[in-house]
Amino acid sequence: MSLAAVTPLRRNPMKIPLLLAGLFVAGTGPLFLTRPSPPPPAGAVIAGRVTDAAQGHPIEGARVLLEGTAVETLTRRNGTYVLELDAGVGALVLRVEAAGYETARRTLPTDGLSQRIDFALQAAAAPPVEEQKPERTLVDRILGRRQESEAGRAAPSPQATVGYATGVAQPMAADMSMAPGFRRTADPDDFNTEGYDHLTENPFRSVAADPLSTFSIDVDRASYANVRRFIENGTKPPIDAVRIEEMVNCFHYDYPNARGEHPFDVHTEVAPAPWNGRHHLVKIGLQGQKIDLEEVPPNNLVFLLDVSGSMSSPDKLPLLKQAFALLVNELRPQDRIAIVVYAGAAGLVLDSTPGSETETILRALESLEAGGSTAGGAGIRLAYDVARRNHIRGGNNRVILATDGDFNVGASSDGEMVRLIEEKRTQGTFLTVLGFGTGNLKDSKMEKLADHGNGNYAYIDSELEAKKVLVTELGGTLVTIAKDVKIQVEFNPERVQAYRLIGYENRLLANQDFNDDTKDAGELGAGHTVTALYEVVPVGVRLDVDAGSVDALRYQRPAESSVRSDSDELLFVKLRYKRPDGERSRLLEHPVEARVARTPSTDFRWAAAVAGFGMLLRESEHCGDFTLDDVLALARDARGDDAQGYRADFIRLVEAAELLGLMAER
Repeated sequence: MSLAAVTPLRRNPMKIPLLLAGLFVAGTGPLFLTRPSPPPPAGAVIAGRVTDAAQGHPIEGARVLLEGTAVETLTRRNGTYVLELDAGVGALVLRVEAAGYETARRTLPTDGLSQRIDFALQAAAAPPVEEQKPERTLVDRILGRRQESEAGRAAPSPQATVGYATGVAQPMAADMSMAPGFRRTADPDDFNTEGYDHLTENPFRSVAADPLSTFSIDVDRASYANVRRFIENGTKPPIDAVRIEEMVNCFHYDYPNARGEHPFDVHTEVAPAPWNGRHHLVKIGLQGQKIDLEEVPPNNLVFLLDVSGSMSSPDKLPLLKQAFALLVNELRPQDRIAIVVYAGAAGLVLDSTPGSETETILRALESLEAGGSTAGGAGIRLAYDVARRNHIRGGNNRVILATDGDFNVGASSDGEMVRLIEEKRTQGTFLTVLGFGTGNLKDSKMEKLADHGNGNYAYIDSELEAKKVLVTELGGTLVTIAKDVKIQVEFNPERVQAYRLIGYENRLLANQDFNDDTKDAGELGAGHTVTALYEVVPVGVRLDVDAGSVDALRYQRPAESSVRSDSDELLFVKLRYKRPDGERSRLLEHPVEARVARTPSTDFRWAAAVAGFGMLLRESEHCGDFTLDDVLALARDARGDDAQGYRADFIRLVEAAELLGLMAER
């Protein structure tokens, strides 16, 4: 099968053919000109755990399927499974099979509601005793698995599928691990070296002692897709993998398009906080200017692809090929693409090629295979050299790095690579980082590289997410409209006692950094929205949080309030940004009145629901009595016009977390 093949979109890469490309709707035009389609039905989630009836231990690898359909999955190590059903599927029978156990069946209720269904399997009658064979080594098991798959590939089951499935009965591909050219070295669940930076939740701060809050914007969306991957695999994500601002910013908000001299507009709203009705929640939203992608400057792109041995599993290199094939289909004749790969050494697979030569580019992608160690530092240097040789003056010059983040050979020091990337960004070449895979995802390293490269970081857990990042949101991914965007908020002490910024823990800046144009900050892409949330304690409300305190000063008196403190202003927002090719920042100011909305907007309620879910995942001390049921009620009410189905996907994700009892995990 070639990269030109077309297959239905599905969540899990293990259920789909190895290669595809034509996953865009012909004739729809650029991102911001497409007509929205009606929201898809929300559907339902069936989740549960499969255990041994006698011993109570979880059963891994049990086959859970809906009879008469192509919907099935395998249980994870903890025995959990998740199935997603389309709305109105009718009565179905859920069947569970596992080697050494009796098959179990359960008829699903026809109410269409999400539900948890657990199975306790009875041991099957013992088979006749056979001559005992010596235990196979790991190598024997791997080779045997491949030989068995080769023997069975001649007549594959047309209904075979693995992973988190959608309830649509149609044929799918067999297990991707047995696709030609695939070389598995170990079960990815047998090890875990994933890396996340430690994040300490922002505390409440006293306005009297600290009236200013300063931070860099964040347009990364990696955390949400990564959190989804954990939950769909039946486990609670590590606390440090949950970055609330990235979860909130993963969704589109209906802010008006930017007009006027600045490339973005500011939109604010104030309403009661859902988890504490005595507090207020302040939403600050930025809307990047939407553009027609046909009118953007030409792209000089270098794909820097990790083809080391760690990339061999189906959710890494095979999915990477699919993702970049989607991007290739969006190229114009004036765009140029080069492909650099790195494993034991770095190499140029395809020199800079016009975007019109789609077949040549796809053939180069199709030829990639995984193997070797990871010379990440050498690969980055070569990619930037190729980008420099083909630099387009006034164009979008960018390296797109795709990896699981496992840099383990050569120049792999974080500091060394950051300095290299910072040097190249000053020369006009930016960096986008795409993370793939499970088991050794170096999340912290990839986020750091993207931040210092004036780019963004996304995690690709499925071809649907690849389409979202590289097709639907292509403008924001590739076209920077403002760089070094900083936000500084001043709170009015006559209106606010205390405040806390929700998320952005690793984006905080010193207050004096706001006016310092040498300090790096986040970038805003075309059409991107950025949303920040503050929880504030109004004056007159009993202060039920610890906002910290300092002793009285010996030599100074606290600053006196100005005449403006008597105004109706709750806070004052200031933003600084630079043009993509500029070195001096521009200032944008926006006062926010102390007007609390009795009926907050749909977007406000949605952002609050996502932030509340993130707080629960992070076990925030500020959640109070807020629960997953509250998240679901808020999200269902705020789903709105969900043309792409992303909000429905979030609702199903929260349902799965609730059904599997993940909030009880520690």
